[in-house]
Amino acid sequence: MAFTPLPGTRAPVRVWTDPHGIEPQAARQLRNIGALPWVHGVAVMPDVHYGKGATVGSVIAMRQAVSPAAVGVDIGCGMSAVRTSLTAADLPDSLSALRSAIEATIPVGFQQRADAVDPRRVPGLEQAGWVEFWRRFGELDRRVAQLETRAQRQLGTLGGGNHFIEVCLEQGGPDAGQVWLMLHSGSRNIGKELAERHIGVARGLPHNADLPDRDLAVFLAGTPEMAAYRRDLWWAQEYARRNRAVMLALLCAVLREHFPQVSYGEPISCHHNYVAEESYDGVDLLVTRKGAIRAGRGDLGIIPGSMGTGSYIVRGRGNPDAYCSASHGAGRRMSRAQAKRTYGIEDLRRQTEGVECRKDAGVVDEIPGAYKDITRVMAQQDDLVEVVAHLKQVVCVKG
Repeated sequence: MAFTPLPGTRAPVRVWTDPHGIEPQAARQLRNIGALPWVHGVAVMPDVHYGKGATVGSVIAMRQAVSPAAVGVDIGCGMSAVRTSLTAADLPDSLSALRSAIEATIPVGFQQRADAVDPRRVPGLEQAGWVEFWRRFGELDRRVAQLETRAQRQLGTLGGGNHFIEVCLEQGGPDAGQVWLMLHSGSRNIGKELAERHIGVARGLPHNADLPDRDLAVFLAGTPEMAAYRRDLWWAQEYARRNRAVMLALLCAVLREHFPQVSYGEPISCHHNYVAEESYDGVDLLVTRKGAIRAGRGDLGIIPGSMGTGSYIVRGRGNPDAYCSASHGAGRRMSRAQAKRTYGIEDLRRQTEGVECRKDAGVVDEIPGAYKDITRVMAQQDDLVEVVAHLKQVVCVKG
């Protein structure tokens, strides 16, 4: 579909869904963002929903400024996936042992590792840059200095909430039944701590005193506060990327233990909570994607649905009206609290039938019914991405 302009904003706010279907809180957020003097434009993805400070599913292009709340607290959160040589015929009837092996190898929820990951001991993991990466921890905001050991032990761990690890089968076409591995995670506690500290600093700056929403406070180019945020931001985004790379390598090793003949294609990885330096309309901009992936022409990306509905591997069309972006998933249609009030364990079991996964009260807030229809979300952004593969999970690991 083509975008619809959101009326009543200073900067253009382009919407890839029915504007009347956006929840009132989210619509107010979008108008507040569009009113900021530094904003060049906003692209609103079809998975849009209310978030703290900035709307989830928003792409905000700013001139000489960046809002840390427009990135979110899970800096660098994103997806990784890889196609395997296995097919559905290679998998056993029961996948519980495979799920247990994944859970035994990759800590989930609040768990962390007993020791930091040694990259040399992870088969298939990139070896470059690790020493320099950890050296740079000492340059981060001094208020997180005591978290270095925790950050090291959380690298290669999944976390909780909507983070997941999946074994999926390709749907339809000549490659139907092909097995994929997929995971969703970010910068763990260290990203959250860095984000919250910088959001607090931004809220206290004089030029943010009269904003319609103090959570939209920005850093301005050329200031020490901006330099400090960008230093910590780039590091946290790299942490998130390396975190997913460690987990994907470990996941591949688990699969190889069960299927020694397996081989792997080229991994796909994409952030969906991050900042990038890009140019549009002849202007150099800082583009924040909060719940959105980059979808430049030819870019491969990953758009998940929910723990019972499947996901999509996509290729970007490079639509400049959307700042070369697409949605990061289906997007929630109800809060976690509302999901728990609406659904129970039996609903979860029905909606995840055929998926080897947790089916207990601890993940009811992640039930597929709490999310928007991923098929409709994909149809609303067919001018942003083309579908490369449609996947359906058969194993889903959550914290």
